[in-house]
Amino acid sequence: MGLVANIRRDIRFASGLGRLLKRIKPIELDSPVLLPDDFEEAVDKFADNVAIEDEHRSLTYRDLDGMANRYGHWAKGRGLRRGDCIALMMTNRVEYIAAWMGFSKVGIATALINTNLTGQALGHCLTISGAFQVVADEDCWRAVEDARPFVNRNLMLWVLGLKEADEASERRGLDKAVRGGSSVRPAKSGRDGMTNRDTALFIYTSGTTGLPKAARIPHSRARTYMRAFAGCTGSTETDRIFNCLPLYHSTGGLVGIGPALLNGGRVVLRKKFSASSFWPDVKSSGATMFVYIGELCRYLVNCPPNEAERDHKLKLVFGNGLRADVWPEFQKRFAIPRVLEFYGSTEGNVSLFNFDGKQGAIGRVPKLLKSQINIRLVEFDLDTEQPVRGSDGLCRPAPLGTVGEAIGLIGQDVRHDFSGYADKAASEKKILTDVFKKGDRWFRTGDLMRQDAEGYFYFVDRIGDTFRWKGENVSTIEVEQRLAEAPGVSEAIVYGVPVVGYEGKAGMAALVMDDKFDPAAFSAYVDAQLPHYARPAFVRLIKNADTTGTFKYRRVDLVADGFQPGKVEQLYVRHAEKGYAKLTQAAHKAILTGETRL
Repeated sequence: MGLVANIRRDIRFASGLGRLLKRIKPIELDSPVLLPDDFEEAVDKFADNVAIEDEHRSLTYRDLDGMANRYGHWAKGRGLRRGDCIALMMTNRVEYIAAWMGFSKVGIATALINTNLTGQALGHCLTISGAFQVVADEDCWRAVEDARPFVNRNLMLWVLGLKEADEASERRGLDKAVRGGSSVRPAKSGRDGMTNRDTALFIYTSGTTGLPKAARIPHSRARTYMRAFAGCTGSTETDRIFNCLPLYHSTGGLVGIGPALLNGGRVVLRKKFSASSFWPDVKSSGATMFVYIGELCRYLVNCPPNEAERDHKLKLVFGNGLRADVWPEFQKRFAIPRVLEFYGSTEGNVSLFNFDGKQGAIGRVPKLLKSQINIRLVEFDLDTEQPVRGSDGLCRPAPLGTVGEAIGLIGQDVRHDFSGYADKAASEKKILTDVFKKGDRWFRTGDLMRQDAEGYFYFVDRIGDTFRWKGENVSTIEVEQRLAEAPGVSEAIVYGVPVVGYEGKAGMAALVMDDKFDPAAFSAYVDAQLPHYARPAFVRLIKNADTTGTFKYRRVDLVADGFQPGKVEQLYVRHAEKGYAKLTQAAHKAILTGETRL
């Protein structure tokens, strides 16, 4: 029976892998066929189909292409040249995709800026992008203006929907400037000499430490993201892909649009996720698929019943991070026929696909194809946070069923390429050498996984100083740096703590105070300095901060203490509207039962 089951799994895997490889096999790193060429091919084939819709408008493939062309001509008209970069900070809307696609048509890279960022973190991202021009909308431009003091050069800010009264010498409205451009495609000769190795996008990731890093997304990687899911989802021109994930992330911005825009289907774009309106919107839009992150699915499961939650046309949902304890109820309650879970990182070269819907698994590699799939698990030392090496100096493979760090072989083709970050030093830190033989080079994912005897992989945890909360990576070091400047704070230690009923970990800050702790003042500070997902859910006050011999904070004991009143003294919890208040036994119980939401 086990043999038959494995054969069936292998057949399903081979079928899914075949659909995927059919779309990405032709991509060559030195080819001059780039991302906009893939898009224009779809436009020419499906010109009259609706390509994208948001809450306000819909565009056919022809219209979307025309809008993208106008953005491309506008960029050239600003004196921007091939290889330059424009920073894009805009909420989900049809213009978002048109803008960066148009810039790619004239060889200009786009830095996709997280719309939650403010202040120093935003200034840092704008600085490392290298951009002198910023494109924003009416929801985001003020944050850019506030971040100017943290940017090391002058910025010209262009804003969609800007009122004439708000224009200034370094801030101009963009609507008329773009509409006045030509809708004719920019000449391909403007991309002469470019290959798939050239940068199409910068997508920011917190990594494991420090401020956000700009992951360099060459045309090869962007095309691979879009083509892979255009293939493995089996989408066609009749499909409508519901996408309420932020377009500045690779899951929403590339994975979530490829199945539609390369196959003639429709992207149903929404500004943001709303649990209460999600199912009515999926139903009314006629969506046949939607792209998820695990947090979205958990929110939906925790919502009260909605009369539209099973009255839909969905045939598949695809995404990453769907927890094993959420998956069964999510799929059964909402009558989801198929779930396609995948694993991948914005900057990495390791990808996994769970083609047969094994609940809880992030992917599978059959034994017969192990040598063909770009992933290995190596034994890992949790104390040193480094792979274990044997007496020969090489790494040791993690045995089946044990936890190890996932790594991916670096090579000179699309599947093995590691394009890294804008910062070369940061890129080098992610490369592991002399792994299984002298001279080999592997990408460190920073993720701990285990593999079972049937070939399924399971995500265990993230290495280092990053935890995930509300669908975002939170860098403890970045938050610590901001909190250390809060009024009255001498030292801050930030870490994540698991909370029953929540995906990821909630942020907790242990503070050493110079003066009396003022909950209201502290709350006002974090609201002003940190995006919503990075604001600590819990605060505890401590007398001193223990460090290791290398002066790193000892978080292990703090994490073990959790947020249990009685066990932890001087403990506070954050309420969205009321700020921080003492965490009582009753309040603690309300959090665990779900009566109070963090």
